[in-house]
Amino acid sequence: MKRVLTAEDVEFAVKGGSVLACGGGGWPEHGRELGNLAVTIGRPELVSLDEVDDVAWIATAAAIGAPGGLTQWQMLGMDYVTAVKRLQEALGKPLYGLIIGQNGMSSTLNAWLPSAVLGTKVIDAVGDIRAHPTGDMGSLGLAASPLPTIQTVAGGHRASNSYLEATFHGPTAKISPLLRAAADASGGFIASCRNPIDAAYVKRHAALGGISFALALGQAISAAEPRGATAVIDAICRQLHGEILVSGKVTAKVLEYTQSTAFDVGRITIAGPHQDVVVHVMNEHMAVESAAGERLATYPDVITTLMANGEPVSAGRLQVGMEVHLLRVAKQHFALSSSVTDPTVYPIVEKTLGLAIADYALAPV
Repeated sequence: MKRVLTAEDVEFAVKGGSVLACGGGGWPEHGRELGNLAVTIGRPELVSLDEVDDVAWIATAAAIGAPGGLTQWQMLGMDYVTAVKRLQEALGKPLYGLIIGQNGMSSTLNAWLPSAVLGTKVIDAVGDIRAHPTGDMGSLGLAASPLPTIQTVAGGHRASNSYLEATFHGPTAKISPLLRAAADASGGFIASCRNPIDAAYVKRHAALGGISFALALGQAISAAEPRGATAVIDAICRQLHGEILVSGKVTAKVLEYTQSTAFDVGRITIAGPHQDVVVHVMNEHMAVESAAGERLATYPDVITTLMANGEPVSAGRLQVGMEVHLLRVAKQHFALSSSVTDPTVYPIVEKTLGLAIADYALAPV
């Protein structure tokens, strides 16, 4: 059902999205800024896809870059609006609505401000329930398509003369590296709008209800907060059918920004009472191994570090000595889009991490 999003929904989106951010997915401060601007200056409307005509034009609102805070980035809310306006101009037709490529600390709210300013609808569907490192991983199976599409970017660090805008035409897989190069040139993080498609395609390939999924999780977290950290963690696990793999102290962290490709890549070691685990990071937490090399979790599982108070913490803000809980939600407990089942999106991730990911991601549930 259609409904206008509210200030209360902003908090639910940030809290739920932060769990699904899996150590990346932007910043909660940025999410609150985007959401509060949207619900203050306009009336962003959340719409279920079953209410949308099959021929309506829908595109993906996203942010591209490295969310670890290791670069000099700047993202203003109107950058998202500018990216959408550029795509509509290139398409020559108005967009009915926007989906998001992934849930996250701020990415769950990427479509809200354009909705408030331009009147596009916030479509209740996502390219991936959880956050991921590459645009292709949220492209609804279009990464392998040879057909040309439109992708735009806008934003950048103004004080260093790094603001830029660009519109690209071409196959998704060819354009995605150019978008990452633009993110790097802008300071490490940039707004984008990409891949205009009809609603019928989105209905077949997206994770439907993905925004509502994040909002419901955030609502469960908010309800549990007055009862303390244990209640919050229990609520997260109950809502998502998740488990805590290990509770312990961060003993090592290596996280580096990769020039030109705009990824944060590294490893985080957590010492638990019974075993140490290593979390492999490529913007997001992508895999967990025991000290002996046993695989304990792999994308698209939700893999999230929670602070002692139950609040999710990003890879960039993890510090050695911090006490954390490592959450895992197996992939069978949430909707998987065609993005996840597209084998062409995994080689760059596997090469960057030096790990097998596709074998698990593509295995039947």
